[in-house]
Amino acid sequence: MSYQVTARKWRPMIFDDVVGQGHVTNTLRNAIASNRVAHAYIFSGTRGCGKTTTARILARALNCLSPVNQNPDNTCEICKEIIEGRGLDVIEIDGASNRGVEEIRNLRDSVRYTPTHGSYKVYIIDEVHMLTKEAFNALLKTLEEPPTHVVFIFATTEVHKVPMTILSRCQRFDFRRIAMEEIVSTLTAIAKAEQITIEKDALVVIAKRADGSLRDAQSIFDQVRSFCGTDIKTIELLKAFNIVDQDIYFRVSDILKNHNIREAIQLVDEVIKSGYDLREFIGGLAEHLRNLLVVRSTESTQLIEVSEHYKKRYEAVAHQFPEQDILRYIKQTNELDQALRWAVQPRYRLEAGLIQMVKMESSLQIGELLQQIELLKKKISNNSNSSLSKNAADSPQRENSPSTELKVMGEVGAGYLSSKSAISYSSLIGIDLMKLAGVSKLDKLEYASPRVAASSTTIQSVSSEEVIARWSDFVSEVSKTHIAVGTLLMETKVIDVHGGIVRISCPDAYHFSTLKRHRNFLVSALHQVVGKHIAIEPVLLSSNDLPVKPIYVTTSGPTNDKINAENGIFLDVPAITEHPILTMLKRELGAERLE
Repeated sequence: MSYQVTARKWRPMIFDDVVGQGHVTNTLRNAIASNRVAHAYIFSGTRGCGKTTTARILARALNCLSPVNQNPDNTCEICKEIIEGRGLDVIEIDGASNRGVEEIRNLRDSVRYTPTHGSYKVYIIDEVHMLTKEAFNALLKTLEEPPTHVVFIFATTEVHKVPMTILSRCQRFDFRRIAMEEIVSTLTAIAKAEQITIEKDALVVIAKRADGSLRDAQSIFDQVRSFCGTDIKTIELLKAFNIVDQDIYFRVSDILKNHNIREAIQLVDEVIKSGYDLREFIGGLAEHLRNLLVVRSTESTQLIEVSEHYKKRYEAVAHQFPEQDILRYIKQTNELDQALRWAVQPRYRLEAGLIQMVKMESSLQIGELLQQIELLKKKISNNSNSSLSKNAADSPQRENSPSTELKVMGEVGAGYLSSKSAISYSSLIGIDLMKLAGVSKLDKLEYASPRVAASSTTIQSVSSEEVIARWSDFVSEVSKTHIAVGTLLMETKVIDVHGGIVRISCPDAYHFSTLKRHRNFLVSALHQVVGKHIAIEPVLLSSNDLPVKPIYVTTSGPTNDKINAENGIFLDVPAITEHPILTMLKRELGAERLE
């Protein structure tokens, strides 16, 4: 007997032999047993899943002279005729080559004749979706009301191309993709019957490459058998089909974990020299990362299609990567796959993509970040409470000073308060500073915040005449170093000089913000020109140019004689040196004790 390929030699002959389609075969057997055979069936599914084979088994079962449990016996005369292709009652039509309306008209004429030997005349049309629209229309009437002895069986891989008018007249059976375990089991039985030794990992590789098609798996099995003989090793199988070894993908995992760029470039060189298809390599990498994600998320290896040996490795490796990192790796791999499709230099693109994945920093969960912030806030709060207790314990030692004056610093700087700051500080110490100071229109002024100390050791007294006399020299000095700031400074003017603080008016917000940003530079330049430590305060004037005086908070008792325009505004507040607010003003706002 001449040689037959495995797919033909081991073609299922009864319903029980059909692999992975129990939902179809059981339904057909029950229909035959209960005499509820439909006049038209449509079998849809991927390639190599048993559609045409099941149609032939059904045709023999309907005409078998001595069926066994609704299966054909394959020994009677009718079964033999059908198996050998001599049966006149079973007509197989290729829908791809007989797709015109004339072929369907001939079929419509032939259905009128009764079967010659069997009980049914069965028409099997393979790839029925290839029929033309006119051919389908010609078939409609016959399909809807055929003679009682006719059964139509349509097989297709693209059922969506079949008109709904045809589908509505048929019983539809969807053949599923055959699972990897079922393919491995079938190939193991075939290898045992053929006395072939094959490794379990090799069977897994064949089943994965078949992608749910038993016929494809059997064809690959024949090719490997021709290459390796009767003893098939996994390494030889990989060489025969130039398949990327799974160990390479685990090397990629180690490279990503260790952030080793050198190893990544060397791996790409190895892939190129081995002759692997780069897009196939990237596809395998995407599957590898998917397996890591599944094992990491489900804590199980049941949902990954690999051998037991690699399942153990996935269990060990998956927990080394956070889920967010794996998702980002998968996204970058998919983008790399699309880029390789149009890349002029695929190797360079692959190297760049892997390096980008290697250099990617680990993800941080927002929940973990918020938890760290909460812990940090609690730590700061505990430190603040301990510092507050310590300051409260030290405050009685400083209470002996007969005249303790506090100058509000920090945001307002140098003792100047804006309306917003005054309201804020009023809420802190429980008094209305604006009312006591007698100022009601400070909300129309915006002030800079010079970060200078209020003590006499830092700010030195200077007269307005001295500043105005050296102002042009000061502008020239600033322009030498920073011409842009010097230009803006030329458009300002000195408002007044008080307590070592020079206030200058700004015509607009741009001048104000720029001079405020370069305030330290201006103070340094003015010190070089005048020779004294003087603070500079830019002021943005609105409609009214109101004078603003320093506001002091004193605890020395009633001092109404100190309130005058020359020295500033002093606010008499009862002694609160032991009060916690005093400690907070010094700590948070930089308030200092004036001797």
